[in-house]
Amino acid sequence: MPDILISEVFFGAEVESLRGRFEVVEAPEMWREPERLLAAIPECRALIVRNQTRVDAALIQAGRRLEVIGRAGVGMDNIDLRAAQAGGVTIVYTPEENSNSVAELTLGLMLALARKLPAADRETRAGGWDRKALLGVELAGKTLGLIGCGRIGRLTAAKARALGMEVIAYDPHLGPGAEPGPELLSLEDLLARADFVSCHVPETEETKGMLGFAQFSRMKPAAYFVNAARGGIVDEEGLARALAERRIAGAALDVRAQEPPGEGNALAAMENVILTPHVGAFTCEAQERVVASICHDVAAVLSGEEPRHVLK
Repeated sequence: MPDILISEVFFGAEVESLRGRFEVVEAPEMWREPERLLAAIPECRALIVRNQTRVDAALIQAGRRLEVIGRAGVGMDNIDLRAAQAGGVTIVYTPEENSNSVAELTLGLMLALARKLPAADRETRAGGWDRKALLGVELAGKTLGLIGCGRIGRLTAAKARALGMEVIAYDPHLGPGAEPGPELLSLEDLLARADFVSCHVPETEETKGMLGFAQFSRMKPAAYFVNAARGGIVDEEGLARALAERRIAGAALDVRAQEPPGEGNALAAMENVILTPHVGAFTCEAQERVVASICHDVAAVLSGEEPRHVLK
């Protein structure tokens, strides 16, 4: 019987190390087949996932031998935490290992929006040289508004300041004495003041759909929106409408409400939108850290040892 089931793409030397100690089954496309996953889970002691596997109550309850779920990442919106707790299943995760990569992507998306890099690439590949149409803006002197100022938000703030940006933030979980850090504002004030707005909050009941047409309409017409956190915090129809009506200048999304998104999505047809397939954590360095951490902690739980990162 397998000890560990991996239901998404997972690679690295640490996986081979796991194979030397446990029976490991890798099924990188199993997240697409819930019934197959449900049939396989009763025999497994551990399940390792990223963000695409839906670990719901039925799956956890079917895991009669399940001891630990390893979440390669930080967001828990795909895991039923109450069911895991009720079933006595430990959850280990990687709260720090991919933070820098996500922060760097956020800055990269901001630069790509500001300098119209995708359009410039398309123009040049097509034989054009219309530099005037590609007139951009600088980040220096602009204001970055962070929605959420946790670990990734703080890293993004530090990198933005290095580029000469002013940083403000909305985070109801931080008090006024949470220094050093950016100036804390209400969400409404942040949206009205920022030249770039970037999201760094998890998807919860509190944050789901928190940004829609009304919120985007509070932003400056020349402002840009970036989301490398979770797609569910954005009402995509509202964002598409705001972009179509030029309420904001553009948007860059690394995450979507549905991943992968279905066909016919209005955002995909817009010239002032940059879309990437949830690659925030996908750097060589981040993946080495994530894989090493999650393999270590899953092995620790299965061996009766103390893991480093347990979700409390």
